[in-house]
Amino acid sequence: MPRASKLLPSLGHAASGAGGTIISTLATYPLDLVNTRLKVQRQLRADGAIGPEDGYGGIVDAFEAIYEREGGLKAFFAGLGADLGKSAADSFLFFLFYTWFRAKRLRVNEPYLKVLEELAVGAAAGACAKLFTTPVSNVVTRRQTANLISSSSRSQPSTPTEGSPVRPSFPASPTKDLSFTETIMSIYRERGLLNGLWAGYSASLVLTLNPSMTFFLQQILKRMLVSRENWEEPGSAITFVIAALSKVMATSVTYPFQIAKARVMVSAPQSQSQAQPGGSEKEKEKGKETGENGDHGTATQTAKEVTKKAARETIFSTVLRIAQTEGVKALYDGIGGELLKAFFNHGLTMLSKDIIHGLIIQLYFAVVAALKDYKKLKEKLGKRAKKARADVSRFYMLAGLAAQMVRQRGLKQTLVMAGLVGKGKGE
Repeated sequence: MPRASKLLPSLGHAASGAGGTIISTLATYPLDLVNTRLKVQRQLRADGAIGPEDGYGGIVDAFEAIYEREGGLKAFFAGLGADLGKSAADSFLFFLFYTWFRAKRLRVNEPYLKVLEELAVGAAAGACAKLFTTPVSNVVTRRQTANLISSSSRSQPSTPTEGSPVRPSFPASPTKDLSFTETIMSIYRERGLLNGLWAGYSASLVLTLNPSMTFFLQQILKRMLVSRENWEEPGSAITFVIAALSKVMATSVTYPFQIAKARVMVSAPQSQSQAQPGGSEKEKEKGKETGENGDHGTATQTAKEVTKKAARETIFSTVLRIAQTEGVKALYDGIGGELLKAFFNHGLTMLSKDIIHGLIIQLYFAVVAALKDYKKLKEKLGKRAKKARADVSRFYMLAGLAAQMVRQRGLKQTLVMAGLVGKGKGE
C-alpha cells in the first residue's frame, strides 16, 4: 500500500478522534474534576496543603461542596480550556499514531491484529502522544486542585503559638489566578523539568496499556457482537456500548496507576516535604552537623538527595508505597466516579468520532468532485480563451493587410478586390 494511502486515513481518524474527544470532554469535565480531587486529597493532606477535615466523602459530597463553596457551576469548569487543548492534542496524536502503526502491521485479508500486536500498537501510540501532552496534563491537574487548596483550612492565615509546630506554607491560590504560561513556569521553578513538567510520564507509559487494552477489548467485543459485513459501520448504539464497556474494563485494571500519577503531579517538592515536622532523629542530627558548614552545603546536599530519591522513585514503587502505608483501598479512591466518567466519556468519544469521520469522508469526496469539476471548467475556459486569442490575432492580421492594400491601391480598388463592391461601381 502506498505511503500516502495510509497517511490520509490516519489523518482522518486523528481529526475525527480529536473532535470526538472535545465533545466528550465538554460533557464529562465536571465529573473529571471531581475524580481528580478524590484521587489526590490523601496526598494533599500528607503534604499539609489541606487539613485533615478538608476534602470530600464521595462523589455526591464533592459535587455539593464544590457548588456551595466555590461559586456555583463555574467552579466545575476550572482548567477547562487547557484540558480541551490537551485532550484534543492527545487524542489527535494517539489516533494518528495508532491508525498509522496499525495500518503498517495489518496483513492482506486480515482485518485485525493478533493480541500482542494490538496491545503493542496501542501502547506505542499512547507513549508517543503522552510525550507531547504530559506538561499540559500537569497544568490541568494543578488548576483542578487549586480551589480545593485555596479553600482549605490550612490556607487560612493563623498566628502560631509558642511551641506549636511550624507547617510548610502553601500559597492561598496556587494556580487559579495564573495564566497557562505562568503555571508552566511555576511548575518548572518548583520541581524542574523532568520531575516537574514531565512528572507522571513514567506512569503515563504504564497507563498506555489503558488505551491499548481499550481498543483490544473493543475489537473483541465488535467481533462478538457485530457481524463481519457490518464491522465498518456497526451502528450508533452498538458503537457507544462497545466503546463504553471496553473503557470501563480497561480502567478497572489500570486505576491504581492513575492514582499514583495524579499524586505525583500534585505532591509537594521534596524540600517542602523534608521541612515538615516529625522528621526522623537521624535527619535532625544530620541537619545540626551540616549547619556548621553553612546553608550552601546543606542546600547542595539536599538537592543531591532529592535527585537521587527522584531517580529511585518509579510508578511501581509509588503504588507499592501507597498500598503499604495507606492500604489497598487507597489505590481505588474515587473509582466509582472514574468508571462512570470512562463509560460516558469514551462512549461519546467513539460515537462522535464515527459521526465526524463520516462527515470528513463526505467532505473529502465533495472537495475532490469540486476540484475535478473546477479542473474541467478551467480546461474548457482555457480552450475558449485560446480560441479567442487566436481570433483576435487573426483580426489584427487581416486589419493590417487591409490597411496596407488601401495605402497601395486606394479604398475603392481594395473594396472591389475584397468583393464588397462590384467592378462596375468601383470604376
